[in-house]
Amino acid sequence: MIVERSRDGDLILDPAELANRFGVSADDLRQYQRKGLVTCMVERGEGEDAGTCRLSVKFGNRIWRVILNCEDRVVSEEMTFCRMNRQTARSQQYRTGEPSPRQR
Repeated sequence: MIVERSRDGDLILDPAELANRFGVSADDLRQYQRKGLVTCMVERGEGEDAGTCRLSVKFGNRIWRVILNCEDRVVSEEMTFCRMNRQTARSQQYRTGEPSPRQR
């Protein structure tokens, strides 16, 4: 995964590579982003982790996390699966019009 920075310092990911991490097409991922179903969070390292950052991208019941060093190179990455409760599953179906993975 190649991570770049914009002039404003925002992280930029290749949409096709990110979509691949979640097992969807880049077009589908963009549609989910427009619906507000993909969220991102960046955390800056402090203390002995200063200069690094952790990027977390959540989509459905999955969270992809990557640790970047001070040169924005990937040090590690992981995919975590979260348990969805019934309310979350109903909410997801309402927003996307598709049943959640547990309802299929």
